[in-house]
Amino acid sequence: MAPDSDRSPQALTILGGGNTAFSVAAELALAGRSITLCEIPSFAHTVERLREVPEIALDGVAHRGNARLASVTTDFGAALSENELALLIVPAYAHKPFAEACAAHLRRGQTVVLLPGTLGALEFAELLRRNGGAEGVTVAEVDTAPYVCRKITEASAHIWGIVSGLGLGVWPARESERVLQMVEPLFPGTSLYPHALACGFSSMNPVVHPAGVLMNAGRIERSRGDFYFYDEGVTPAVCRVIYAVDRERLAVAKALDVELIPVDEAFHQAGFGPRGDLWATINGSEMLTALRAPGSLDHRWLSEDVPYGIATWALIGEQFGIECPTMRALVELNSSLSGTDFWAAARTPDHLGIAGMSKDQLLSYLCDATK
Repeated sequence: MAPDSDRSPQALTILGGGNTAFSVAAELALAGRSITLCEIPSFAHTVERLREVPEIALDGVAHRGNARLASVTTDFGAALSENELALLIVPAYAHKPFAEACAAHLRRGQTVVLLPGTLGALEFAELLRRNGGAEGVTVAEVDTAPYVCRKITEASAHIWGIVSGLGLGVWPARESERVLQMVEPLFPGTSLYPHALACGFSSMNPVVHPAGVLMNAGRIERSRGDFYFYDEGVTPAVCRVIYAVDRERLAVAKALDVELIPVDEAFHQAGFGPRGDLWATINGSEMLTALRAPGSLDHRWLSEDVPYGIATWALIGEQFGIECPTMRALVELNSSLSGTDFWAAARTPDHLGIAGMSKDQLLSYLCDATK
């Protein structure tokens, strides 16, 4: 890693090659940042076109134009050698291979931010430790993706909406203010959670998607996703199940001395729609009501949000004496629906490096990285 005096605060690395990674890379490049985009070698095909011509055409509600990237690579050593900040923008099930790829190349003083994390920051930090990663690396996460966006082609992306007010959780929490100063200029309005676990429990996708997909499964299969998921699929009855999931999420967080806002207020504060109950907020959202349903049940709204969301929350709840019957039922039913054992695939407290900890031990680890 280059000395501090040689590092440009305008330069950063983006890890990933999917919808949000493309959109963030293009938006920040058009905003004047020097962007290195790095994909894992096994997914090199996702950035093959950009390695020939490192330019992404961006359209939508943010910047528009052809965004020129500084570099596009699958070499993690090169991608992480110069920049102090890296944004990891991949699904939760890809956090592990990226952490393993990063472990040998991250250095003291560097920061990795997961967009979003769903407790991935804690797993990333534990994987660095288990793979001999350097001490002094800070890992953080945000509570949701910064944009409602899609990768349109191998060299273009579209942003339909910008999420206002990302929440940021940092591990260890003593580094929170420093990391906020790095992230807030990229995503204005970003604010801090007390620690990474509070942020991980604030992700809204696991609250909404497992219940919503399960209760629309027949229509998804029959229509191959040819309907508006939030506008048509998240009805008042579906919202009642979502609220049951949310009550359990809030109860587990409260047992760990974390007070979180409920799902309807979280959707409003993120800028998705007007204040009201969940149905009213979603129904009044120009961003959400424009989104189609998944084309099949083999979709990350289950494969990510069940084992890395509600299953993880339920397991943490059990460690601290909080039962989560609705979450457990949704894990079981969606496992049957998908033909996948989501409990076996779950991100567990052991993966997070917190298994067996008391509440006091956990809070100490979150703040000071001491076990």
